[in-house]
Amino acid sequence: MKQAVLFAGQGAQVVGMGKDLADAEPAVAELFEKADAELGIPLSKVCFEGPEDELTKTAYCQPALYLHGYALLHLCRERVPGFAFDAAAGLSLGEFTAHTAAGSFDFATGLRLVYERGRLMQEAVEATEGGMVALIGANEEQAVAIAQEADVDAANFNAPGQIVLSGAQANMPKVVEAAKAAGIKRAIPLKVAGAYHSRLMQSAQDGLAPYLEKAEISAPSVPVMSNVLGGEVAAEQIRDTLLRQVTGSVRWEACI
Repeated sequence: MKQAVLFAGQGAQVVGMGKDLADAEPAVAELFEKADAELGIPLSKVCFEGPEDELTKTAYCQPALYLHGYALLHLCRERVPGFAFDAAAGLSLGEFTAHTAAGSFDFATGLRLVYERGRLMQEAVEATEGGMVALIGANEEQAVAIAQEADVDAANFNAPGQIVLSGAQANMPKVVEAAKAAGIKRAIPLKVAGAYHSRLMQSAQDGLAPYLEKAEISAPSVPVMSNVLGGEVAAEQIRDTLLRQVTGSVRWEACI
């Protein structure tokens, strides 16, 4: 039976994450220490102790989830005889963890890329006023039409009947109104800091470009699913797809 490894995106964080792993496994504790030294920030302390509002900040949250996902993968490799996987995928920032798992780049390179991505996205959040609305019961055609009408972007195609739109906070009421007019079951405003995977993240995408350009990237050892492609990414597409992902749609349903 074939199996894949999947890695979480922003929103999965919780204070205390990784502490049990680090306490039980010296190699994991070493990973957390390595991350602190690489980034020059108290990442492990924020993961283990919080406070929650600090961990929730994009600049901490993204490297924290990358680190935690990689630590879990390390434990699987250490403790499960013959552990192997046939493909990898991750939601949003989790795609970077998936690439590290598949050997597209090493742990330190992925950590640095995710840190810079989070930092740049935090700056974009603070410079804009964005929001997101989840459409429950909408198909892709309906969601795209609503996005166009409200002048926002389709951010996440998460699952059948669950699509998230993202854009200027001032346009979120238009999304709700257009969804109601289209007969969509529910339109739920989300409690988020900004408009992720939308045009409001363009400054972050532009800022990430030189870091991706300098990164040493190899062909992955197993297929890695690209959020923006909704399918397997070729080695020569990795830089471009990871960059486009910052403002592009996450086609998670297609990836799965």
